[in-house]
Amino acid sequence: MAVFQAMTWLSRTFSTAASHPLRVCIVGSGPAGFYMAEKMLKAHQEAQVDIIDRLPTPFGLVRSGVAPDHPETKIVVNQFTRVAQHERCEFFGNVTLGSSVTLPELRQLYDVVVLAYGAESDRVLGIPGEDLSGIYAAREFVWWYNGHPDSRYLNPDLTSSDTAVILGQGNVALDVARILLRPTTELAKTDIASHVLSALENSSIRKVYLVGRRGPAQAACTAKELREILGIKDLHVHIKESDLLKTPADEEEMKNNRIRKRVYELLSKAATSRPSHPSSDPRELHFIFFRKPDKFLESDERTGHVSGVRLEKTKLIGANPGEQKAAGTGQFEDLGCGIVLKSIGYKSVPVNGLPFDNQKGVVPNVRGRVLSDASGDHTRLEKGLYVCGWLKRGPTGIIATNLYCAEETVASISEDLKQGIVTSSSSSSGREGLLQLLDNRNVRVVPFNRWENIDSRERELGNLKDKPREKLATLEELEKASE
Repeated sequence: MAVFQAMTWLSRTFSTAASHPLRVCIVGSGPAGFYMAEKMLKAHQEAQVDIIDRLPTPFGLVRSGVAPDHPETKIVVNQFTRVAQHERCEFFGNVTLGSSVTLPELRQLYDVVVLAYGAESDRVLGIPGEDLSGIYAAREFVWWYNGHPDSRYLNPDLTSSDTAVILGQGNVALDVARILLRPTTELAKTDIASHVLSALENSSIRKVYLVGRRGPAQAACTAKELREILGIKDLHVHIKESDLLKTPADEEEMKNNRIRKRVYELLSKAATSRPSHPSSDPRELHFIFFRKPDKFLESDERTGHVSGVRLEKTKLIGANPGEQKAAGTGQFEDLGCGIVLKSIGYKSVPVNGLPFDNQKGVVPNVRGRVLSDASGDHTRLEKGLYVCGWLKRGPTGIIATNLYCAEETVASISEDLKQGIVTSSSSSSGREGLLQLLDNRNVRVVPFNRWENIDSRERELGNLKDKPREKLATLEELEKASE
């Protein structure tokens, strides 16, 4: 109740300065949400922007997706913090779209609603055995090592086997492999969650297989990420020489794509390199190209648990560079392991009242304007409803990609305001109405100043262990620290 009273006072104070502020609600506090807020505040001096998130912690994938050994990528949090502290902006954590407040309710309360809640589910392979225990989505594993409350008790089995298989060869797959293979003495200095560090210290995993459907000329990772994992101390890298043979289409593809060319060169060099001296605890990284998963194998000793993956050999079809697809050859081989991580893509989830293209996993939109259905009819728009980030374009790009994505959506909002399609209505109660509604439903809102309490506590705990922060990984711990 105290939060509601304090926030409504702020809302009234602002209202005296602007008779009818443009009331904007952004759902999701990751990079897409914060870039949206920043650009809206700059483009519209009369805008009052509220950001809501289902977690009590802001920053989305910057906190729960960026690997702990990539602190430089997280510096953008400083920029987002300045946005949250802007006099016309508020952050409300612990507010879930669909249960705390519905989309139709938000649209009634605000002049503009922007959905930027990203992709919190996963694509599935749809092959036999996918429901065996020991098989995880890479997203779950990433959330686990980053201390996300949803994955606090994931407890992946890292002790029953020395082998892990990762399906996929993109940057997320490389992140996961690096965390499994990197010396824990190095990870201990990062903000990796303590329960995860303990599990990794006791891990039996010494061999990691990265499996890709296509060849090294089509590997989906970036040179920077690849260089980093290849640089792990005393790591033995295994790549079949025959997999490195290039076709004319491969040559053409690399000629037109500098990143692909550099990735291929790094892989070729790694195939012939060996660690400079023997290690007492050798680790192996195997790049498996031209293979696709056919089925997961069940353990004979542990009923219901994965013991391996049956892979089908593939070949590339199609002569056009950049358009070569992997096709099965009918030849199979089994790869034994104790854990499988599927890094095959994130997927957005719809909410009630939201048009959704299930095939593409995005909200149908034109330059961020939400369409009424997935038919592609650009004349049928959902007035005042917009989208940004992965929910708008699919789970692609880097953090900065969301900046350009936000600029496009803000431009659409500005055009709609100029044409009178969207207006700042006196009937929209915005922040005050939202807080009243949440208060009536006994939702314990976590505003930004309470996040700052969490932030301070995590830094204090981290300082005791000579690390940047000690992440609190349960909702109970986060709530207690916020008070």
